Amino acid sequence: MSGGLLVAGTTSDAGKSVLTAGICRWLHRRGVKVAPFKAQNMSNNSAVVVGADGRGGEIGRAQAMQAAACGLAPDLRFNPVLLKPGSDLASQVVLLGEAVDTVTAGNFRVLRPRLAETAWAALAELRAEYDVVICEGAGSPAEINLRDGDYVNMGLARHAGLPVVVVGDIDRGGVFASMFGTVALLDPADQALVAGFVVNKFRGDLGLLQPGLDMLRQVTGRPTYGVLPWHLDLWLDAEDSLAYGRVLGRPAAPHGDEWLDVAVVRLPRVSNATDVEALATEPGVRVRLTVEPAELAAADLVVLPGSKSTVADLAWLRETGLADAVLAHAAAGKPLLGICGGFQMLGRAIHDPVESRRGSVPGLGLLPVEITFDPRKTVRQSAGAAFDDVEVRGYEIHHGYVSTADPDLPPLLTYADGRSEGARLGAVYGTHWHGAFESDDFRRRFLAEVAGQAGRRGFRPAPATSFAAARERSLDLLGDLVEEHLDTDALWRLVESGPPTGLPFIPPGAPTG
Repeated sequence: MSGGLLVAGTTSDAGKSVLTAGICRWLHRRGVKVAPFKAQNMSNNSAVVVGADGRGGEIGRAQAMQAAACGLAPDLRFNPVLLKPGSDLASQVVLLGEAVDTVTAGNFRVLRPRLAETAWAALAELRAEYDVVICEGAGSPAEINLRDGDYVNMGLARHAGLPVVVVGDIDRGGVFASMFGTVALLDPADQALVAGFVVNKFRGDLGLLQPGLDMLRQVTGRPTYGVLPWHLDLWLDAEDSLAYGRVLGRPAAPHGDEWLDVAVVRLPRVSNATDVEALATEPGVRVRLTVEPAELAAADLVVLPGSKSTVADLAWLRETGLADAVLAHAAAGKPLLGICGGFQMLGRAIHDPVESRRGSVPGLGLLPVEITFDPRKTVRQSAGAAFDDVEVRGYEIHHGYVSTADPDLPPLLTYADGRSEGARLGAVYGTHWHGAFESDDFRRRFLAEVAGQAGRRGFRPAPATSFAAARERSLDLLGDLVEEHLDTDALWRLVESGPPTGLPFIPPGAPTG
């Protein structure tokens, strides 16, 4: 067979990514050869995939997570178009893993046919190789200002003849209006593909919800395939850092006698904020994202995460008073970690003729290094060691590199070939590697060291926490929720047979042109 389904959403962060992953895990456990697909993703959270030519390329982290749900290694075709916002007006275009252009509102229409052609070709290849491809939309399919030329939502469904399930987040309120309105704003041909709905993040008595579900079916002629409950343990691999609450996950009680408090600065253009998720899986580690200088003062460890706009985000740090809070934290001898763009901010100077084109700007001066940006983007998986003998794996996505460094500066990591990477000076640490904390032994050694520097001598890392196992539990939980709370027989009929016939038109509908 060559089945498929498109999971659309009433809004961004409605639950498309997690529902797609859950359906993928459910099908995978049934023995179905299934793959995920998202034609276009807009996110600065990306994963590195090694392509057929041996070079590293980028896809959205959500699609890497969905690949794991399918029991697959990530594939560049799972997310052929990735837009990485560098400002409110421009995004870097990553096409089949490679950065090829910068798109603005002005030139997107010119570039869009090429992007659509690439995305559709990737989907055709996947459908020829897999029994089922579960596709994820982007934003809302009812963005009527963007429907012309759309190749991600209804444009993709129309092109590939896919049935569409619309998911809505009831935790935000207004779910029935948004579901009805999503259908009613589509033209007749698009409406004919919308098979039904899924409610996400429900809390409470399902009996109180049922009258609304019944009325939704009456006014749209479409069923609700199920209601997914709100669940505390679904927080790993967030599509966007804005999906996080103030505290990541559900911190378990400490293994030792003390908690370790970690404050992560939520930069305006934060990238790969998922780096700190591994820290949050450790018992006794409380990880929170913040923009409050006072919260940095109270933290044991401060983290400056990656950034898609390093120079601009460094200026924002200074404007908000957060830079002063970071400097005060370091001056007190308390641990500070910079990852990728955050590492670059810690140096003496940044020379950037590429990303911001602002030339040379002073860094925070906490590490004796200078950073220079190169037009060639480093995108690769990396492996090496830290603390002399602890194995570490990670990945790199950056234009900046260390161009000048104090020769006596100790590295934080070393590559497998012995080259130095990153830096450590007292309680200040920096690295270009993302994902390093997913290496369990390294994470434990790092946390033990910074806990001592922060005066938290009663903190002890748990001896057996496995981040990979935590991710698998999360994926299995998604599969369980799909099996227990959705009408999987009806979903399978959609996947196997396509859009139902005879679905009613809901006025007014968009003009057909």
